[in-house]
Formats: sequence, C-alpha cells, structure tokens
Amino acid sequence: MERTDQRINCLNCGKEFIFSARDQKYYEEMGFRNSPKRCRECRALMKRERQFVPQADGSVSELFKSDCALCGRAAYVPFKPTGCKPVYCRDCLVAKKIGEQKREDYKQETRLS
Repeated sequence: MERTDQRINCLNCGKEFIFSARDQKYYEEMGFRNSPKRCRECRALMKRERQFVPQADGSVSELFKSDCALCGRAAYVPFKPTGCKPVYCRDCLVAKKIGEQKREDYKQETRLS
C-alpha cells in the first residue's frame, strides 16, 4: 500500500503537523488503527503529565515507567520497579487475575465433587 504524508491539525494546540509515511508505517507495525490527533509536543506534554497522579488528600504521587513482563509494552506503576518482581501492564494484569480466579474456581469445584 502506498503511503503519503498527511497534514493533521493538533487537537490541543491547533498547530498543523505532518504524519509522515514513515510514521504511518510504524503505527501500522505497532498495531495502531488511528492516526495521531495531537502533535509530538502535545503528546510528550500529556505523557509527562501522566507521570504524576493527584491523590484525594491533595498530594501528588509519581508513576514510574517499566516494561510489562508478559507483552513488553510500557507500564506505569506507583512504585519504583527494582527488578525483583515482574511488572505487568493493565491489560496483562487483568488477564492474569482472571486466569488465577478461573483456576481457583476450578480447584474449588473439583474439591466439592
């Protein structure tokens, strides 16, 4: 498929940016289905803002970036990973918990039978 550079207006700042053919290829390889809606600067700003999470008491906690032990995607966690225990992204953590729950349910069913 022939790719051509696309001109897109940023959703945040309104600045026009180019979604290059090379970037389009990268997005396709990574499995992204949609074109970016924000320029690189606005995406970087949003990423930095996500690293700090406001708490109910008014304090701010920092999130730390790590790689998911199962899929390798970026995972942001509220503790500094030391490498002693695996870190999972949100999707893999949920899938892991569901799998553990199913195993526990199966064990209980076999005990009752």
